[in-house]
Amino acid sequence: MDKRQNELLKAIVESYIKTVKPIGSKSLCKKFKCSSATIRNEMAVLENLGYIEKNHISSGRVPSEAGYKYYVENLMKPKELTGEDVLKLQRIFENNNLELKDSINKAVEIISELTNYTSIILGKSSSENTLKQVNIIPLDEHKIVALVCTDKGIIENKQFVLEDNSDISEIVKTSEIINKLLVGTPINEVSERLEFEIKPIISRQIKQYETVYNIFADAFNDFLNKSQNIYFGGKTKIFNNPEYDDALEIKKLASKFEDKEIMQKTLADSNDNDIKVYIGKDNDFDPNVTIIKSKYKLNGEEGTIAVVGPKRMEYDRVVGLLEYLQEVLNEDDRED
Repeated sequence: MDKRQNELLKAIVESYIKTVKPIGSKSLCKKFKCSSATIRNEMAVLENLGYIEKNHISSGRVPSEAGYKYYVENLMKPKELTGEDVLKLQRIFENNNLELKDSINKAVEIISELTNYTSIILGKSSSENTLKQVNIIPLDEHKIVALVCTDKGIIENKQFVLEDNSDISEIVKTSEIINKLLVGTPINEVSERLEFEIKPIISRQIKQYETVYNIFADAFNDFLNKSQNIYFGGKTKIFNNPEYDDALEIKKLASKFEDKEIMQKTLADSNDNDIKVYIGKDNDFDPNVTIIKSKYKLNGEEGTIAVVGPKRMEYDRVVGLLEYLQEVLNEDDRED
């Protein structure tokens, strides 16, 4: 696209983000000092390229999903924080009465207040838990449930279907060995100790030790995947946006927020520290939202901060806020 078409698309996207109203050619004439016919021709080019589309209830145009993507990748610049925004976030990290983890939680709450979107933290909490007990509960001769309990009160269970020749008493005996030797071990160290300490022991005492070992290895790996800590800042903020005036749409999105497995998949860490923008179908969460994610690493703990909003999101503001938060957290990490 030429310069004017780029500027025109930028104006259409930013106007729609702000007003939630379709944009017609007349409203752009004064800004671009062009005739209405010229603007219409340029808008026709943008529409043919798939960057804008006709709104069903008026003659105006709105950004398409492709238009938002082009805007983010080529036209948007992160918005600088106002002095008031900076002050609100600085006060949190300067509060010595708050632990750093609580400061991050408070920070995402403020981001939700400033943007009117939902902010989420996915932090790996496994290192904060130690193994308290493993229990094996037989359901019938072919099924068992393995319960993993931690000192923090987290309990996860995993059901297993046993092979026909499996001996449940051997599985129970292995759980007793684990409870005797591994209780008090940080959860994220259990799998390694299971491999190098427990497996040699059960290989001498348990006939089907490979099968039994795999059951406990799977149970602990499953626990690690499920025990990540999810924290919401402004869980219902997104529903204040006009896209969510439909009760069914609210119910659908709210149910996804409550699904731990969906949230973990959605917020899984990317491979680098760049801020990532997932618009509509690009995210695994919901085709009608945008998710902007940022990784953090602090005192050995890693996690993801995400902001969820409508596709008509104030992209420059959200990216600016996350960039500032990354900068603050990186400074704290260096100091520590």
